[in-house]
Amino acid sequence: MVDNRYATALVIGSVLSLLATVYLSVAMGTHHWYQYHSQPASNDAKNNYSDLQKKFEGEEVNEGNYSDALFRLNGTLGLWWRCILVPFKEPDLIMTKCQAFTLPQQWETKYNSPGNIKSGEDLLRTYLWKCQFLLPLVSVGLVFLAALIGVCACLCRSITPTLFVGLLHLLAGLCSLATVCCFLTGMHLLHKISQLPEGMDYSPSWSLFLALVSSPLQIMAAALFIWAARSQRQHYTRMTAYRVA
Repeated sequence: MVDNRYATALVIGSVLSLLATVYLSVAMGTHHWYQYHSQPASNDAKNNYSDLQKKFEGEEVNEGNYSDALFRLNGTLGLWWRCILVPFKEPDLIMTKCQAFTLPQQWETKYNSPGNIKSGEDLLRTYLWKCQFLLPLVSVGLVFLAALIGVCACLCRSITPTLFVGLLHLLAGLCSLATVCCFLTGMHLLHKISQLPEGMDYSPSWSLFLALVSSPLQIMAAALFIWAARSQRQHYTRMTAYRVA
């Protein structure tokens, strides 16, 4: 039997876990982790829209080319997507053009000068980029593993595995937080070594904040699961000792 307090903690923890997973999944699949705002382009710059667009597209485009397009064409950047604003038929109309990062691009080496192989490998940015790609997948995977263990615990009518479920949620929350930290650090380093257009502004966007919110939700769910498991076990131990006495 599970006490009402423990059952309530399990339900609230499950809801928090579900919300965190939804938030993180939406953040992973959208391109609004970082956004750039450039000044209105001059006539000469407008003539270069096609050149910038060609640099932005394709599987063989290097980091220097697509970063320059992001900086100059009011781009947005996510974990798996990058987007820019380009003219659509008429000069006054614009459309969002997005390009997904391929798997080779996710694993490509970063250089001290973006896109310049001769400048030497930037190990820190390389590993930060790989971590920001892998860690959210690990986080979601840990939550699904925890859910599977939780279902098995319900079928077995046992609360003991809940402690392991809580630990998995704690690890998932730390992975989500590490994802945001890796992304922000990587962007800071990229801006530091890039030639940014004059007057350009940049800031984190709502997808990043969704991922950031998912971390404390997972950690709170972990705390509830761990508390329920430990409290139920202590209660069971006291009841057993009472019956023996």
